[in-house]
Amino acid sequence: MSLGSLPTALLLPPVNLVPLALGGMVLAHYRPRLGRAVSVSALLALLALSLPIVSALLIDTLQRHVPRGMPDAVGQRVGMAEQEGIGRLPGAIVVLSADATYGNGGGILPQPGLGMMTLERVHAGTILARRLSLPVLVTGGPAGRGQPPLAVLMAQAMQQNFGLTASWIESLSTDTWENAEFSARVLKASGIGRVYLVTNAWHMPRSLIAFRHFGLEAIPVPSRFSAAPRLDSEAFTPRVSAWLNSYFAIHEWVGVAWYWYRDRF
Repeated sequence: MSLGSLPTALLLPPVNLVPLALGGMVLAHYRPRLGRAVSVSALLALLALSLPIVSALLIDTLQRHVPRGMPDAVGQRVGMAEQEGIGRLPGAIVVLSADATYGNGGGILPQPGLGMMTLERVHAGTILARRLSLPVLVTGGPAGRGQPPLAVLMAQAMQQNFGLTASWIESLSTDTWENAEFSARVLKASGIGRVYLVTNAWHMPRSLIAFRHFGLEAIPVPSRFSAAPRLDSEAFTPRVSAWLNSYFAIHEWVGVAWYWYRDRF
């Protein structure tokens, strides 16, 4: 599933709660109690998902067990006691794509360009590559019909903004599953079976399942952790941004379940 696909958006909360509430109103003409219960439940869920405290808790369930800290040159996480892979260090860094921006031109930034999430991942991958002196693979196909592949835009941004050249550009994948599949083909051809994986912390659980399925051992290095839930007045004030974060979290949990099924069956 793609975060930007219309069917996915319509099937998942919070968008699907609107037609559910309307359907409850129609149902109330025939089954008053049931119809009202459906409408009220959908509207209450819509309100709940607009609260920052709810969206933050949903996001936190995804990133809670993702390790923090950046690996150093011997494969050990800075600030942590655990060691990862001494004797078999990762041979590359994989940076996953996310979003893109499209405009009518005329500004300083090129159009189409990288969205904020993708640019943050590119930045994090560059920092890691310089620290560890490892080659980088960027992965992501076109975000829309007639648009350039995200991996190409990522490689351009990495070169122009950070002075680093991507060693591999995987430009055919359309989702995280294909990111892993096509990256594995490229890297295994170069004798690489262990990598550092760069993406957002909340996206990491689904990504790790996909990379494991295609035989790549991936060490998670999150580009960013979302803010932890806070108990203050702002946390209980409805915000449009909370709907977006709630959607990301629910989308990811559905994706985790789907990838878990594909991995085993």
